[in-house]
Parts: sequence; C-alpha cells; structure tokens
Amino acid sequence: MMKTKAILTLAAALGFALSPLFVPGFGGFDPDRFPIPQVDPPIQPAGWAFSIWGVIYLWLLGSALFGVLRRAQTPAWDRVRWPLIVSLGLGTAWLPVAMMSPILSTVLIWVMLAAALVALDRAPDEEWLKLRAPIALYAGWLTAASCVATGILATGYGAQPVTPVHGAFVLLALGIAITMLRRRPDPAYALALIWALVGIFVANLTGGGTGSGWAFLVLIAVALGLLLLPLIAGLRREASALTATAAEG
Repeated sequence: MMKTKAILTLAAALGFALSPLFVPGFGGFDPDRFPIPQVDPPIQPAGWAFSIWGVIYLWLLGSALFGVLRRAQTPAWDRVRWPLIVSLGLGTAWLPVAMMSPILSTVLIWVMLAAALVALDRAPDEEWLKLRAPIALYAGWLTAASCVATGILATGYGAQPVTPVHGAFVLLALGIAITMLRRRPDPAYALALIWALVGIFVANLTGGGTGSGWAFLVLIAVALGLLLLPLIAGLRREASALTATAAEG
C-alpha cells in the first residue's frame, strides 16, 4: 500500500505541475466575474510574485519522484501522502475552476490549504530539503493565496471599504502563519508568506493597488517583520542540522 501511495503522490504532483499548460495565461480572477469588478485590488501581489509556482511545482515533483524511487516504504514519508494527494489532486483542477467560478475556486483553495497544512504537520524533521521544505513552501504560498482569494471575493461582492477588508485578510494570513510556525517551525513556510507579502507591498508601492494608502503598506511591513524572525531562526536551525548530518556522513 505504501508503494501505491507513493505512486499516487507522484501522479498528483505531476498533474498539478502540468495543469498550467491547459490554462495558459491565467493571471488571477477575471475582474468582470464579480458584481463589483476587481481591477488591481490592493491585496493582489505583483505579477512577478507568482513565479514562485515554478519552484513549488518542480520541488514537489522532485520530492515525489525521490519518494517513489528511494522512500516508497518509509513510514515517515508515508504519513504525509494522503493529505498531499488530496491537496495536489484538487490543485490540478483549481485553475480551470478559477476561470469559471471565483466562489467555487476560493472554497477549493481553502480545502487545498487545509490538506497541505495536515501534510506539513505530519512531515518529519529529517530530510528537510527532500520532503518537508517543498511541502512547507507550498503550504505557505497557499496560506497567502487563500486569504488573497477570499479578500478579493469579499470586496467583489460588496464588502466595504476595500482597503480595511483586504487588511483584515492580511491579518488572517498572518494569524494562520504564526499559529503554524509555532506548531511546526519551518523557514520555507515563512519564506513563502514573506514572498507573497513583498509582492503585495511592491504592487501597492508602485501603484498597482487602488486606494491602498500608507496604513495598508505599514500593515504589510509589520507583517513582514514578524515573519522575518522565524525565517532567520529556521534557516539557522536547518543549516545546523544539515551540517551535523554531513559531518556524521
């Protein structure tokens, strides 16, 4: 059964990585799919921030392939597979759904996040680069993406004023992140959130967001500061662990 789950995880990771090929040019929700069109919403990261998906796709795929070839029968790896299969399997369908229904895709991404967080919680501390780090990076970006999608959905259906509503969803992402980092500290998780927040900050600083205001920028800056501490601490911890493992080898 372990071998079967390893193969299913690889198939889910492959389908997830290939899904953008079937929905080329997706750049976020169509603004006109909302009763109130969402053109450059403040919570939307700058376009370049979405390049992190390339790293996530390749790292998850490489991890799943290694899992089939070298860790198919390893219990520690097996514990993460069912929730990861669920998250990646739903993720394969997310882009087509997002093209048609912002509401359904927002519900879907929260289920993806929940499953990814379960996988991260189950991931072992050992072999960080091969298993836990790619899951953490994925879960971290989903944490941001879920709150971004919900914030845009809320204001697209009339929640006002836009900037405070989007600020509330930034705080929600920060709350989820801090809770998860206290439970399972991981620098890759923190890094994904920081990357998303930097994308939001730059988009608003350069005029990509509408009506963002200085208060929104200050909120993003404070959130970044709070996440930098666990990122630095986590990187030091993992670097020490990798050094110790190399010395033992």
